[in-house]
Amino acid sequence: MTINLNTVELPNFGMPSAEPSLSQAIYEGRIDRLRQKMQAEALDFVIVYGDREHNANTTYLCGYDPRFEESLLIIGKTGLPHLLLGNEGWGYAELAPLPVKRVLFQSLSLMGQDRLSGVSLSQALSDAGIDVESTIGVAGWKYFSAAEFADPDHCFETPSYLIDTLRKISGNHQQVRNANALLMNPDDGLRILNEAEQLALFEFAACHTSTGLKNVLFNMQPGMTEMQATTLMQLNGFPLGAHTMLTNGPRAAYGLPSPSMNTLKVGEPFTMAMCLWGGLNARAGWLVHDETELPDGVGDYLQKLAIPYFRAIVKWYEHIGIGVPAGELYDIIHGEIGDPFYGVKLNPGHYIHIDEWVHSPVFKGSELKFKSGMALQVDVIPGTGTAYHTSNIEDGIALADEALRAELAQKFPEMWQRIQARRKFMAEVIGIKLKPEVLPFSNIPAYLPPYMLSPRRVLTVQQ
Repeated sequence: MTINLNTVELPNFGMPSAEPSLSQAIYEGRIDRLRQKMQAEALDFVIVYGDREHNANTTYLCGYDPRFEESLLIIGKTGLPHLLLGNEGWGYAELAPLPVKRVLFQSLSLMGQDRLSGVSLSQALSDAGIDVESTIGVAGWKYFSAAEFADPDHCFETPSYLIDTLRKISGNHQQVRNANALLMNPDDGLRILNEAEQLALFEFAACHTSTGLKNVLFNMQPGMTEMQATTLMQLNGFPLGAHTMLTNGPRAAYGLPSPSMNTLKVGEPFTMAMCLWGGLNARAGWLVHDETELPDGVGDYLQKLAIPYFRAIVKWYEHIGIGVPAGELYDIIHGEIGDPFYGVKLNPGHYIHIDEWVHSPVFKGSELKFKSGMALQVDVIPGTGTAYHTSNIEDGIALADEALRAELAQKFPEMWQRIQARRKFMAEVIGIKLKPEVLPFSNIPAYLPPYMLSPRRVLTVQQ
């Protein structure tokens, strides 16, 4: 495979004219599917903890996302779920599309506010039907393996006051179990397999994140501050899935810092990422017009790092598909850029949802197979730890079988047109041939300008 640096005209793939929505029926279906999993796991209740940082499971199940305080969602075998709220969540929860019984549990409120009214946690749990006979699953945002803890099913990341109270009620620690896998396991967790409407909402987010990065690529100028460059992203208030990142200079090596008043300078490394619920895009390279502006010692950046990296990404794109064992993607990436120089340490690809990283099936030896309805990030980041810096072309895709593709085309024709235009651009201009089930969500699909002050010069596969 021959990779070249060519001048390319990036099409305008368009932007959504409406925001997709999730109906009450979708949320009710999610509760039904969770109850089926509860029955299979012999759980009487699942309690979902949420806070501002860890809201994805709660938001997925009922549409309520905690803003200033925590929440507890209690789902039993039947009946309305109970949603425990603090003072500031009480009114906001009326907007939740899933009917719930709101319960004022004021210990969830911020300190200094009235926290002596409402019910106690023990009373709220009892009112929901939890008693000494109950087997309870607790879900927050993470579960553990036997390689980490001797008894992972009974290890929790959620607050001790909740676990302590549940164990006291049951009188048996074995009756309180970590239930995050029901929602997040990489094979068939509820949040791993998405409805058409959820995928449409993810594509909506990805349009804005990818176009935000496109705006930076084509409009940033040396002399701007990082904050001024970030305003080009045109953040619109849609909820963030991660902090906004943009750095130039020494801090760019770390990837994660927020923008500062540092001035963009020619000849320095650059990185940026924008993430909204369901969509993240990232790019990294050098703030130069061409190789003559690169620092001494890295003049071969294109040949040594960018081209091998892009070749690996092309093979990733062309191999992924429904039924493909995820471990094969690991082998592809490490077969191309597995040398320690490239420093690829994180999973080369992962699921995305309301949270930026749900889980990843892509690890050495993984036999987990990709399925229709999955949403993934093409996330392979060389951490060279050298003067060569890095390269990054992180974008989102979905996998959809023929039936799901037909549903998306029928329900969301504008989205479907954008997807088809992106697939055509990737095939005919970039040179990446996708399987029919691979749906690119990015408005800068596989678009990698290694010299970021020349945004029209990108890496392509020789036709």
